[in-house]
Amino acid sequence: MDNFIKLKDVECCLDKKRVLENINIDVGKKELISITGPNGSGKTTLSRVIIGTVPYTRGTVSIENKEVKHMTLGEIGRKIGYLFQNPDKQIFTPTVYEELSFSYKYNKELDTRRKESDIDEILEIFDIKKLKNKTTYFLSQGERQRLAIASILINKPEFLILDEPTTGLDYKRKEILSKLFKMYENKLGILLISHDMKFIKKHSHRVISMERGCITGEI
Repeated sequence: MDNFIKLKDVECCLDKKRVLENINIDVGKKELISITGPNGSGKTTLSRVIIGTVPYTRGTVSIENKEVKHMTLGEIGRKIGYLFQNPDKQIFTPTVYEELSFSYKYNKELDTRRKESDIDEILEIFDIKKLKNKTTYFLSQGERQRLAIASILINKPEFLILDEPTTGLDYKRKEILSKLFKMYENKLGILLISHDMKFIKKHSHRVISMERGCITGEI
């Protein structure tokens, strides 16, 4: 397997409390791997250790063989798109269109000539075309969740980390997300954090379970 993310003997302490212990995970570049476990088990902390926003106190975390400690947040962000549990934390522009077009101002790797077609395509994929000019403040929870994922994908990352992406989605919207996973299968990797076991089993190549900051199993 061509490892994209590697965690070896990782430990993390926050406020003098150990929240991750002896974490060893290898994730392939085009693998869909899920992490599940009860609230407080360390799933979200683990994901934030990977993207460099939470420091680890022991072990190594690397992305494409480069240790995260030696990468800037910008470097990591260009490789990994991250979805927060609460989409309100990452939607900050007045309208849906502005949210999707924001990246073209700052990501020089995006082709500005394709901006409008890229935006129309992502709106179509997420079934939010009718919301293109709508104020983000008035979106429903499910609409905000879909917009948050869309705004990540328009950056064309190599890998996605999605923290509870099915929250607020009804059956129809989960099916849209499922189609998206199928669309990107073998094109990019996904680390999915979720309690939704039905959704996890439907899509995952591997499932890792966590409890009290430790890995307790893998299937």
